[in-house]
Amino acid sequence: MRMLPRCLSGLLCLCLLLGLSLAAQAQDDPGQALLEPLDTASYTDKGEAIEAIIDSGDPRSRRWLEALLGGKLQRHKETGQFVVVLENRGRHWPVVDALTGEDLGEMSRRELDRIGINNALRGQLQSALAVLDLRVDDVGARREAARDLLGQVDEAMVAPLEGVLEDEGDAEVARLLAQGLAIHRLEQGQVAAVEALAGSLNGEARAALSSAARSDDPALAQAANVALADIEQKLRLNRGLETLYFGLSLGSVLVLAAIGLAITFGVMGVINMAHGELMMLGAYTTWAMQQLLPGQPGLALLLAIPAGFLVAALAGIAIERGVIQFLKGRPLETLLATFGVSLILQQLVRTVISPLNRTVVSPEWMSGSLMINEGLSLTLNRLFVLGFALLVFAGLWLVMRRTRLGLEVRAVTQNRAMARSMGIRATRVDIMTFALGSGVAGLAGVALSQLTNVGPNLGQNYIIDSFMVVVFGGVGNLWGTLVAGLSLGVINQVLEPWAGAVLAKILVLVFIILFIQKRPRGLFPQKGRAAEG
Repeated sequence: MRMLPRCLSGLLCLCLLLGLSLAAQAQDDPGQALLEPLDTASYTDKGEAIEAIIDSGDPRSRRWLEALLGGKLQRHKETGQFVVVLENRGRHWPVVDALTGEDLGEMSRRELDRIGINNALRGQLQSALAVLDLRVDDVGARREAARDLLGQVDEAMVAPLEGVLEDEGDAEVARLLAQGLAIHRLEQGQVAAVEALAGSLNGEARAALSSAARSDDPALAQAANVALADIEQKLRLNRGLETLYFGLSLGSVLVLAAIGLAITFGVMGVINMAHGELMMLGAYTTWAMQQLLPGQPGLALLLAIPAGFLVAALAGIAIERGVIQFLKGRPLETLLATFGVSLILQQLVRTVISPLNRTVVSPEWMSGSLMINEGLSLTLNRLFVLGFALLVFAGLWLVMRRTRLGLEVRAVTQNRAMARSMGIRATRVDIMTFALGSGVAGLAGVALSQLTNVGPNLGQNYIIDSFMVVVFGGVGNLWGTLVAGLSLGVINQVLEPWAGAVLAKILVLVFIILFIQKRPRGLFPQKGRAAEG
């Protein structure tokens, strides 16, 4: 029985020592010194304590100020420990330690004292939370915070923002803060604020200027109208650049779709109506790779590039050996036969896979857009497709100019009979050329899978445009295909907004018909006796 009092005494001593240890740790935490001044009856002193928390740069500042604003920053009556209430319902509230974030279980609301605030402090806290992110080290976070403040600045924020602006070292953050302050001043009717917003493409700035342009103050209205006219001119320029970008991205797809066709047409004189279906096979290869590698769209896309080329090239060899070799010199029969092959491939995909479209997930590094300014952003998937098309073109050009296959292809293209007499195996060249052109069509399908859904009719949307590119640029000429594809893409993009998609294509077709009346061999005519014949 004597041992029991001794155990209880030891346990009490242990608890006392533990409490003293925790209290000592809390006193050592610089956050304790920041929170202590909040527990005062003077609202003036509380305001100074809030400013001290903001200036401290403590990463816990936002959590403390949000809790204080919401009435959830409280203090234990007996221990003096600062806690944050997670949910203030019922008699017992779940709380965490304000300094460490440690879960303290539940406490009775009678055990806690709320740190009270008045309306003046509430406004100060709202302003403080708005500018708190402007004091972090991450420049990107500061820019985002400054951008979010545009159109949201009130009178209570002006002084803190001016202080932040004086100390800001990043030019973009400073520009955004200056615009935010200028929008507020413009709403107050200050004419001088118009100059700070002149040339800004931000929507909030334009809205503020539009409102000022309807002001009863003639000087303010005139200055706002001049600024709006300058902004509108810049917007027109950016819209023009955006149209050019979308035109080039569309043109890059046409280049990818047509460049393989240009090679086979130029070397073999074959009108391959199944070329679009070879693109479709490349797109379905991309989809299949994503099914094999779920959750890894980036790796699947990278592996789909060689796989799509190989699948389409093998299909091209099968078409050339199974159909085209028996119809050489008969372009009409070749056209009809390859059209039949295209229907077979479409139906095969519908039967084996599905008649429904499939979605290919773009990797994260191809999602989103690259913001040039507030009036112009470039979608990353189109930017990557444009770059991919140029890389494929460069690779194909090197093959045609720096390899034995390219030399033989050019020889057969210019004079097949002479090439045969020099020992070049024209049949082998035909097979390799058709495989190369078909493989490039597969690469076009891989690129298209990042811009649109994959379906059995994917290639039909591009086959006619591909032939127009080949005819316009010059049969068998790579540079002609590049120039023609990019040009027709831009022309289509310029015409579509006011003429519509269908009428735009009709106008392009009429233009090409009139053009080939003057230049029947296209922009870059083919050289050699075969071209003359």
